[in-house]
Amino acid sequence: MDFTYLGRTGLNVSRIVLGTMNFGPHTEVKDAHAIMDAAHANGINFFDTANGYGRSIYPGRTEEIIGEWFAKDPKNREKTVLATKVYGDMGADWPNTSKLSALNIRRALDASLKRLQTDYVDLYQFHHIDRDTPWEEIWQAIEVAVQQGKILYAGSSNFAGWHIAQAQAAAEKRNFTGLVSEQSLYNLIVRDLEREVLPAAEHYGLGVIPWSPLQGGLLGGVIRKENEGVRRLEGRARETLEKLRPQLEQYEAFADELGHEPGELALAWLLHQPTVTGPIVGPRTMEQLESAVRAVDIKLDEKALARLDEIFPGYKTAPEDYAW
Repeated sequence: MDFTYLGRTGLNVSRIVLGTMNFGPHTEVKDAHAIMDAAHANGINFFDTANGYGRSIYPGRTEEIIGEWFAKDPKNREKTVLATKVYGDMGADWPNTSKLSALNIRRALDASLKRLQTDYVDLYQFHHIDRDTPWEEIWQAIEVAVQQGKILYAGSSNFAGWHIAQAQAAAEKRNFTGLVSEQSLYNLIVRDLEREVLPAAEHYGLGVIPWSPLQGGLLGGVIRKENEGVRRLEGRARETLEKLRPQLEQYEAFADELGHEPGELALAWLLHQPTVTGPIVGPRTMEQLESAVRAVDIKLDEKALARLDEIFPGYKTAPEDYAW
């Protein structure tokens, strides 16, 4: 496994991030624990979760599963860079039980720590922008949590470029570190971040953590799986597949030409992008985890990267992308 620093911090993290969203609703506890064991065995030390994951069972169930794994062996926690999130409604139909008020941050963090069976979180991420709470209040709450030793770093998720700039300006006034990472949707198909979010992240020293790196499986060899009868999409997913079919056919053919699995190529492309710390993979099986790990060893030359840009065109930074 390769490692890198998270943004401008001294925090060393694996270039593959273990996503845990499937734990509980789609992956049984025993299998989830086995996947986390295998992640460590493969050198993955960066685990991502959120307080609302597991919602189809009940919000917080995924954090509980991770906490149960930590409780089995203290070394599990010591070897893990743990990231969780705050923002979403946790199922309580009552005021101040969601978003980023100082009150909810305090309560939500304590609840996450209890479920995770740990006394601190390495990276505490804002799952969405809160347009109603001023940054002065948000940063005051985070500073208190840092002073208490409950969190080490703060990150954002699903922020626009100007949200990052706004957050960092408010943090600078307080002589506070501010954001160190941004977690967002980014892959070969969806490249909107390249206009403003990636330039903002690079300017402010944030590590970018892409979620849905295979765009719901579309970059994981969906054409081949369809032809083999392994997978059939319906509804909106089918419409998206038909719209992208010519590009996906070219993409899978190019992956075959390079001798790589399509999903591994998609992850490798992300690992070649500036500011990307590592993509989040959410394996349901051990085979999917092993496939993600293999992507780290794939090296793409300029010719290969240019060909991928031809198949899935990206964006220039703003305003050049639309004005010049």
